[in-house]
Amino acid sequence: MSLNVGQRSIRRDSHAGSWYSKDSVKLDSQLSEWLSRANVDRRPSRAIITPYVLFFKRWFKVLDMLENEFSSSVLPITSEYLGNALSPLPILALHRCTPSTLIKKELHKTGEFISLSIENDEQEHSVEMQLPYIAKVMEKYRGCFKIVPVVVGSLSPNREAVYGQIFAHYLNNPENVFVISSDFCHWGRRFQYTYYNQDKGAIWQSIQALDEEGMNIIERLAPAAFTTYLNNYGNTICGRHPIGILLQAVEALHSNSPTGRFDFKFVKYAQSERCRNMSDSSVSYAAGSLLIR
Repeated sequence: MSLNVGQRSIRRDSHAGSWYSKDSVKLDSQLSEWLSRANVDRRPSRAIITPYVLFFKRWFKVLDMLENEFSSSVLPITSEYLGNALSPLPILALHRCTPSTLIKKELHKTGEFISLSIENDEQEHSVEMQLPYIAKVMEKYRGCFKIVPVVVGSLSPNREAVYGQIFAHYLNNPENVFVISSDFCHWGRRFQYTYYNQDKGAIWQSIQALDEEGMNIIERLAPAAFTTYLNNYGNTICGRHPIGILLQAVEALHSNSPTGRFDFKFVKYAQSERCRNMSDSSVSYAAGSLLIR
């Protein structure tokens, strides 16, 4: 889609045609087909961790539980920012996805967020990769929900806790859903990560064991243990900081409501390739959801 720069009012889908189809009819058909195969349904989910790759979103559909206003906070990882940044413009992904100006203003008032420039926003891919999926799942609520795209930078555990405290307020509201964008282990020389525990078997089995250890910690909703795990293994989970924020938000809520039941479960896991040699490479994908009862 080409837009007049002088009249820019919608974020360009700058990765369409390379990362996903730029043909809206074809994209809509693909999403419909993938979602029709979804065999896992955990509702009402308050947060999901989902891969970048659209194809793997066929695994489950958990967002269609809107009652009134819907706010999706998309928290992808980027190396450009030290803190958190807010995406500035509406995004056209099958249909117009409009940011929530109210929540954006509230987040800005904390002093912990900056606005992402249009240019940097359009270079960043992980928010854009989530929007076609969200737009498709929420299409029957078109015009009734808003999004809050948040780009997360490289954060210390203490800073993750700060943002966790901020987002706990929104996570506690059942009208809000968080969409955490993350792949899991990026293994191979091209990723500069070749950890291999031979006791686990073949390389791909070592990768799976490594990922599953981290996934088990996430399911326990243990932010300190997740930080220790990352420090010990350096697993290349690209959304580790957004995941850390989610874990901190849950911990903050649990501190205020010890009787609350927080249930996170991973429902699917896959690898792009089964690595057997040190010259191989792969990316791991995992999908899971958080229920609050």
